[in-house]
Amino acid sequence: MTSLAFRQVDVFGAEPYTGNPVAVILGADGLTDAQMAAISVWTNLSECTFVLEPTTPEADYRVRIFTLSAELPFAGHPTLGTARAWLDAGGRPREARRIVQECGIGLVDVWDDGTRLAFAAPEPLRSGPVSDEDLERFCAVLGTSVDRVVASRWVDNGPGWVGIELASAEEVLALEPDAAGHPGDWFIGVVGPQPEGSETAVEVRAFFTSDGSGLREDPVTGSLNASLGQWLVSSGRVEAPYVAAQGTAMGRRGRVHVTPADEELWIGGATDVCVRGEIEV
Repeated sequence: MTSLAFRQVDVFGAEPYTGNPVAVILGADGLTDAQMAAISVWTNLSECTFVLEPTTPEADYRVRIFTLSAELPFAGHPTLGTARAWLDAGGRPREARRIVQECGIGLVDVWDDGTRLAFAAPEPLRSGPVSDEDLERFCAVLGTSVDRVVASRWVDNGPGWVGIELASAEEVLALEPDAAGHPGDWFIGVVGPQPEGSETAVEVRAFFTSDGSGLREDPVTGSLNASLGQWLVSSGRVEAPYVAAQGTAMGRRGRVHVTPADEELWIGGATDVCVRGEIEV
C-alpha cells in the first residue's frame, strides 16, 4: 500500500460545511483508471479529483475529475477545491496568484486574490437555443410547464448542462423534479431572479442523473454557474458582478461570485480545507 496526501475541501460555502465538498488525492500519478474510479465511488461525494504531473510546461498540475459513475473533462467546484488542496499541500504556482490547471478541456486559469479562488469560465462546448421538443422533456422532468419558462439555452461546458430561466427565485425553489418515467441522462440548471434588495442576484438549482440512482441535486455547481453567467451576462439578463445563491433547497448556503475582468468571466467562492490526511492505496 502507498500513502498519498488527501484533502477534503468545502467549496462555495457562505461558511465552512455549507457549500459543496470535494475529495482531492494528490500525487496520484501511479494510480490506474480503475483505482481512481473505485476511490471516487468509495468517497461517495459528487466528485473526487486526482492531481498529477502536468503534460505541458504551461500548467502547474494536471487534474482528473471523477463522479460516482464517470470521468468529467471539467467541473467547477472540483477545480477550485483541487487548487486549494494543492496550495494547502505546499504547491507554488509559477506565477504569483495565478494557478494554471490542465484538465480534459485544456488549460484553465485559477486566480487567488488572497480571499477567494476563482476560475476563468471556459468557452461552452455547446450553446444555442433549445428545441421545443427538448424543452418539453426538460420541463416534464422538472415538473413544470413550458409556459412558465422565461428563457432557455444550451450551456454545456463539459457535463452537458442546459439552462432554464424561470420568473423568480421562489419558482425555482418550489420545483420538485422527478425523472421517473423519463429515462435518459439529465443535466438541468434552473435559475430565477431574487427579489430586489436581496443579498444575492439569482437562485440556482442543478439537477442531474448519476450512477443509475435517479435524479440528484447538486449543492453548489461551479461549471453550471460559469455557463449560466456567460449566458445571463451576455444577454443582459443579469448585470455583473453578481452573487448567485445555490443549495438553499438542500439546507446549504452556497454563494458563487461571478465577476468580469480582463475580458473573462471569473467564477469564485470560498474554499475551506475541512479534512487533511493520507489515503492508503
